[in-house]
Amino acid sequence: MPVEFLGIAATNDGSETTPRSGAAFDKDHTLRLARAHEEYGWDRVLFAYGSGSPDPAPAAAYVASRTERLGILLAHRPNVSYPTFAAKTFATLDQISDGRLTVHFITGGSDHEQRREGDTLTKDERYARTREYIGVVKKIWTTREPFDHEGEHYRFHDFVSDVFPVQQPRPGVSFGGSSPAAYAAGGAEADIYCLWGEPLARTAEQIESVRAAARAAGRTDLPRIQAAFRPIIAPTEELAWEKAHRTVGAIRERRAAGAVRHHRGDAPQNTGSQRLLDIAAQGERYDRALWTPTAAATGGAGNSNALVGTPETVARALLDYYDLGVDILSARGYDLLDDAIDFGRYVIPLVREEVARRDAERAATAAADAAGQGSRVLAQAGERA
Repeated sequence: MPVEFLGIAATNDGSETTPRSGAAFDKDHTLRLARAHEEYGWDRVLFAYGSGSPDPAPAAAYVASRTERLGILLAHRPNVSYPTFAAKTFATLDQISDGRLTVHFITGGSDHEQRREGDTLTKDERYARTREYIGVVKKIWTTREPFDHEGEHYRFHDFVSDVFPVQQPRPGVSFGGSSPAAYAAGGAEADIYCLWGEPLARTAEQIESVRAAARAAGRTDLPRIQAAFRPIIAPTEELAWEKAHRTVGAIRERRAAGAVRHHRGDAPQNTGSQRLLDIAAQGERYDRALWTPTAAATGGAGNSNALVGTPETVARALLDYYDLGVDILSARGYDLLDDAIDFGRYVIPLVREEVARRDAERAATAAADAAGQGSRVLAQAGERA
């Protein structure tokens, strides 16, 4: 099966290890970073959402109008706009990008972060709202006649959009979360289900939970699986681990100085972050290259488990996840521009080459099996004659 790579479309050069050098929305950096991803073999980039951050939709439109191939993954929180408005925004962006849009719907795992923009629903209520929201957006994208909607969270009458996506029947829907409520909502509605990088055994368990939820929702197709990591690579293993320890030291220094935003209080509310902290408490290193101190240093904030090693080691680690059924690999370094270039130059080709080799091998085996079956059928026919 094909493999895809997702990077980050940051609107400035700041990270957990480095303060930003300019404004929150730095047009030049945003475009330079996106073009580096396009040049070095990435498939798409994520425009993330934060309550006080630059609006990702116009930033994505800016990048889409100035790139040719790079896909757009737009993060969106249902609490910030009505689904009729959002569906038109997404369709317009799909038009601007000539069909390169995927939308990542964020339910919100922190009451504190949600309340910054006036959202007072409970976590389970938010998941129910997101599921309804996605269903409405999909219908708007694909319906040419006016319709009414009477739901638990949204009600409108006689609506029809005059702008439709380039992609038919619609753009892809991406979703994430690690709780039963998340699995139920995403399993029912998502084309892509997003996970944070965890040890292989726990990732396999999550994948099965997602697939079980999709089957329970009556789906015959299953969501594609995405997993996210923070790669730390260097020419040798020794240099990679030295870099890893410098990185986590910088995160701790900035967090101690109050420069890294993290969960309010000691215990994050969302299940995904709780899982990351639990994994980190049980050990620092897992499987081939997974390293947890980066997650522990941020309080389990977001995509934060690292893969450490040479490009060859990190590529093999990513292929381990591919073997589980993860066919979208999300990666974001700490020096956003240079790490995107290095990962694209040294890791992505190794993974793609191995996936292509495996696909060719499977195709050859399938062809040989088919030829053998055909010969057996002919032989049996001759015996009957």
